[in-house]
Amino acid sequence: MRLWETYADEIHIVAPTSAAPPETIELPYQSKQICFYKVPAFSFVTFAEAVHSLFKIPGILITLFKAMRKADHIHLRCPGNMGLLGCVVQLFFPKKKKSAKYAGNWDPKAQQPLSYRFQKWVLNNTFLTKNMQVMVYGHWPNTTKNILPFFTATYGEVEKETLVKSFQPPYKALFVGGLTPGKNALYALQLVHQLKLQGIAIAMEIYGEGVQRKAVEEYIALHSLNNAVVLKGNQSAAVLKEAYKSAHFVLLPSQSEGWPKAVAEAMFWGCIPLSTPVSCVPEMLGQGERGVLLTQSLEKDTLHFIKLLSDTDALQQMSSAARHWSQQFTLEAFEEKIKQLIEG
Repeated sequence: MRLWETYADEIHIVAPTSAAPPETIELPYQSKQICFYKVPAFSFVTFAEAVHSLFKIPGILITLFKAMRKADHIHLRCPGNMGLLGCVVQLFFPKKKKSAKYAGNWDPKAQQPLSYRFQKWVLNNTFLTKNMQVMVYGHWPNTTKNILPFFTATYGEVEKETLVKSFQPPYKALFVGGLTPGKNALYALQLVHQLKLQGIAIAMEIYGEGVQRKAVEEYIALHSLNNAVVLKGNQSAAVLKEAYKSAHFVLLPSQSEGWPKAVAEAMFWGCIPLSTPVSCVPEMLGQGERGVLLTQSLEKDTLHFIKLLSDTDALQQMSSAARHWSQQFTLEAFEEKIKQLIEG
């Protein structure tokens, strides 16, 4: 959003607020001209929350309508509860220029909640949704002119380096993401554990926080992995950058993704990603040329990993291919695409 605000005189934000202090990975807006419309948070996880939400939604819809009426450009962030309501209200402004960032999995075959599928259907529907460009991750069949394959970026042109990693033991692996069931940090940990049991000299650093931190800590203690696995918590982009530069692999056995930044960032520095084939990950990994697509069968993935480690030339080629692919997607390229989207 810092790039978006460069091309706007004023930014009007409609969103719930949080009393929690900002995390290390969160950055403030820089624009001085921000108008914030505070709305209540709502959800439908439990029956009681759903009932309470029914009383909140009319007021949120009115606030969204007022904000959109003032806007020259309407931008939605989907999927999500606010994105769901935004998809409905934007229908009343067919002549206004609009965009949406669909940060989730656009794969039409993905098993997703009804609300996610509804948002995808509305955004993809050119009869209902006019003057809209929807940024989605990956190239997918049966999409309309509304849909724009897109990417995200972390690093600039000046940061490009030709890092040639030495794929010799001891190896270093990273997990970067929330310690949640969806990100599946435990599987990444189990995979590293299996490699160590096979005599592979490998260490792992885990970056992120979440509800599964205790389970991860217990697994480390139970299997005496304290000397091989370190929990780093949430860290700044600068710390992560140095971690990527010194690592050989990044593991992300996630159940759902949009554009996994941890994978793209690691590839930028020549790390070889091992990730599940969700969303656009197979496209990112060149169907296996730039990384390893995990099966989530611990036995199969362990054998595949061990076989890969035996071929240093293949590791070097995979690392180089990953770096060349990811270094296309710089902040400069990203900003140029945003500029075209706003001004075009």
